[in-house]
Amino acid sequence: MQGLVVRNTGNAYLVRDDNGNDIIGIAKGNLRLKGIRSTSPIVVGDRVFMALNPDGTAFITDIAERRNYIVRKASNLSKHAHILAANIDLSFLCITVSYPETTPVFVDRFLTTAEAYSVPVCLIFNKIDLYDDEENEYLNALIHLYSSIGYQCLKTSTVTGEGKDQLEALAEGKIVLLAGHSGVGKSSIVNLLVGYKAQKVREISDYHHKGMHTTTFSEMIELKNGGFLIDTPGIKGFGTIDMSRAEVSHYFPEIFKISKNCKYSNCLHLNEPGCAVLEAVKKHYISESRYNSYLNILEDIEEGKYRL
Repeated sequence: MQGLVVRNTGNAYLVRDDNGNDIIGIAKGNLRLKGIRSTSPIVVGDRVFMALNPDGTAFITDIAERRNYIVRKASNLSKHAHILAANIDLSFLCITVSYPETTPVFVDRFLTTAEAYSVPVCLIFNKIDLYDDEENEYLNALIHLYSSIGYQCLKTSTVTGEGKDQLEALAEGKIVLLAGHSGVGKSSIVNLLVGYKAQKVREISDYHHKGMHTTTFSEMIELKNGGFLIDTPGIKGFGTIDMSRAEVSHYFPEIFKISKNCKYSNCLHLNEPGCAVLEAVKKHYISESRYNSYLNILEDIEEGKYRL
């Protein structure tokens, strides 16, 4: 039997077979992914092979080859990977400039990983009904920056409904991953797209001014207009994994484009003579925030760790 993993609770998986039946799947003890040390061998979005048991459950015996996935370094196990989801048509990265703040470093780390594993991303700037003039000015600057690089950006508010039609059109018929910090409004976006209250929504913690986790496991939710939305637990930090220092610049599209004009083919864009990237940063053709994110990732690779 084959099926699609639609929920991961940590020790068991809900698998939808090709006839639309939901089956509880248990991973066989010897099941391991080739070439990657992961906190979980199976993730939502995986196509799996199963052997049915007499009680109606099944043993998951193998995983079909993934066409892509989103992975980050597990914060408590530096040599392990935490794969958020697999076989993704599009990822919505939910961003808020306040309530809570999503930093450009976090955004860039996510985008870098998405570039590395061939996952298209649309940046969803949420909670726009809450921002004052200064926050809106910063928001517009971020949208200008990422749009100029080539990323699709969308302003949304689940309170006013702004961006709802565009979100629905983008998600229709696709498997979409929804990611971001806790508190950025992912649960509200899920409810907006599925057409009913699929997820609980919590208030922002006043004390920490950050979100509280509402989703505790990854789940694939069927959309009212076709397709699926993969809701993931809120991500505090995003550590890149399985990248060499030499290839990081390949996943910053604007840096990679200009790096072809560097004097040396192995230029890391740090302090090398004839570096076209450093010149572009100086002339503001490459944003300072993006370049700093690039340096941040290089530093983490060198030190073998990452900061939240």
